[in-house]
Amino acid sequence: MLAALTFNTAENLPIGLLGMVSGSLRVPLSAVGLLVTGYGVAVAVASLPLAHALRAVPRRHVLTGLFAVLIVSSLLAASAASYGLLLVARLLTASAQAVFWAVMGPVAVGLFAPGVRGRVVGALSVAGSLALVLGVPAGTWLGRQTGWRIPVALPAVPGLVCLVTIAVLLPTSRPDEAPAAYGSHPDARRFGAVLAAGALSATGAFTGYTYLVTFLGEVGGFSPGTVGGLLAAFGVACLVGVGVTGALLDRFPQAATGAAVATQAVGMLGLYAAGTRPVAAVVFLMLTGGALGPVFQTTQNAVLRCAPGRTDLAFAANSGAYNAGIAAGAALGGLVLPAGVRGTFLVGGLLTAGACGVLLGSAAGRSRRRKAPPSRLPSAGGGRSDGR
Repeated sequence: MLAALTFNTAENLPIGLLGMVSGSLRVPLSAVGLLVTGYGVAVAVASLPLAHALRAVPRRHVLTGLFAVLIVSSLLAASAASYGLLLVARLLTASAQAVFWAVMGPVAVGLFAPGVRGRVVGALSVAGSLALVLGVPAGTWLGRQTGWRIPVALPAVPGLVCLVTIAVLLPTSRPDEAPAAYGSHPDARRFGAVLAAGALSATGAFTGYTYLVTFLGEVGGFSPGTVGGLLAAFGVACLVGVGVTGALLDRFPQAATGAAVATQAVGMLGLYAAGTRPVAAVVFLMLTGGALGPVFQTTQNAVLRCAPGRTDLAFAANSGAYNAGIAAGAALGGLVLPAGVRGTFLVGGLLTAGACGVLLGSAAGRSRRRKAPPSRLPSAGGGRSDGR
């Protein structure tokens, strides 16, 4: 959980430090924004290839190596005297995170009995969500007090704690012999549907979320001070959502993904339709926030069950698809924005509704396959079962 909090904080920390970095290194704000978007693209591109390259290395060795990279890249970023060096350091961190989410999930759930693995996924998701509620705001505050370099270096401290703890306590074993190395209910069609739904949901969410501050100000009519409070409430709603979902994942593993995606669709379309009314805007904003974290959380739990092969590669594919959706959503929102910021939530809501359709189609297909009578093939030798 500390590792999840550390990596997610390192990923999103520049969001609150963009202006400071821009002024310090004398580069445009848009260039500093690439430290966030480029990071997401790097994770999307690198997740599956790196996980595949490291598939035979014991997880203890992989994780300690990843935290060594995090420590070095954090210190390198904090000491960077140029934008180019800072970007290189960020890409190093992104490469480590690309493998981290592929490896850590199966390692963590493999320490527990299958009946409680949903709660383990939920615990990791809560810790990851704390990065937006606690880690990034704390880093932003510290940056205002000391400058941007100290908060950028700070992930090295919990990273060192994680490295030592894992190096000392995690057993060394072959990755393919781990308890959660393979899906408990392999289903290639279900796996494909979950990846598609997750990517569509991420694209939809970040088509609107990227421009949420503009939406709340221009459409909702909220003051800048109120917008800050609403963003904090949005983060709390996300945290509550992953907490509640984690408690229910083991009881309702099949329905959890559909419920999270449907809630996100209702929230985004509700913001488009009723965002000009403050009370309704707050209600639909909380629905959207409460679903944002659970969508990724429930897809991770789903691929843990339906992975047609190794779960670490399945986790890598899911992380890559979701991060690709984030990057695509931010770009799509920028294309829609000139027509009005409300349109970003309409397009995002419709894409999320499309993800619901993918999941419903997959569920209907599984139901038909279960009801279909078994095929009867003629036996050899004119129908005699003994072949004579």
